[in-house]
Amino acid sequence: MIALFGVVIFLFAFASGRNDKRVISQPQVKFLGENNLFITSKAVSKLLIQNYGGVTNVPKEALALNELEQALKSNPMIKTAEVYVSVSGTLKADIEQKTPIARVSTNASYYIDADGLFMPLSNNYSARVPLVTGYVEKNNLNSVYQVALKTENDAFLKKHVFEIHQDEKAQLFLKLRKCNFLVQLGDVSALDKKINNLKAFYKKALKDQTLKNYSKVNLQFDNQVICTKI
Repeated sequence: MIALFGVVIFLFAFASGRNDKRVISQPQVKFLGENNLFITSKAVSKLLIQNYGGVTNVPKEALALNELEQALKSNPMIKTAEVYVSVSGTLKADIEQKTPIARVSTNASYYIDADGLFMPLSNNYSARVPLVTGYVEKNNLNSVYQVALKTENDAFLKKHVFEIHQDEKAQLFLKLRKCNFLVQLGDVSALDKKINNLKAFYKKALKDQTLKNYSKVNLQFDNQVICTKI
C-alpha cells in the first residue's frame, strides 16, 4: 500500500513537472460583454507578446501572469483582464473593454468611459454616444461625466440628447434631437429634479405641439421651467 501511494505521488509530480515545462501556444483572446470591439484580438495578442517577448516560446513555469494582466490593464481601452494558461498550454486572456458614454469633441477628441475616465478613440469601432463640446479639460471631467452618466442611464435622455455643452463658466447645456431649443442645466446640483422638470415640460409641449416655439429652456430654478420663446 505504501509502495502504491509512493508511485501515485511520483506520477503526479512527474505530470506536474511536464505541465510546468510545456511551451505556451499562440494566445487566445476572449472578450466579455460588449460585442463591439474597440480593441481587436490581434492587438491584445500583440500586447501579450510585446510584454513577454516571444510569449509562444516561453515555458509555462516562466510566465508571470500578473505582469501580463497589468500590461493589458495599462491599455486605455481595457477595463479588466484575466490571463491564465490552460492544461494544454494555451495562453488565454479574458478581456473586458471600457464602455464609452460620451465623446469629447473640442481641440482634442476622446471618449469619457462609464467610470468617468479618459478613453481614446478607436480605429476599429466608433460608439454612438452624445458629443461633448465647449470648454472641457481632460483632468476635470466630473461635471460633464455626471450629465453623461445620467444620460446613459435614463431612457428619455438617451433617446433625445445628442450633445452636452459646457461653456467657459462651467455652465452645462443639452441639445435634443428634433428640437430647436437649448436646455440650460447650469451646474449639476439637483440634477435629478432638473431632468424630471425637463420631462414634464417636454411631455406637455409635445402634447400641445409647441416644442418648436422655444429657443431656450432653463431648468436652473426650483420647481419651475423658464422658457424663452423664439
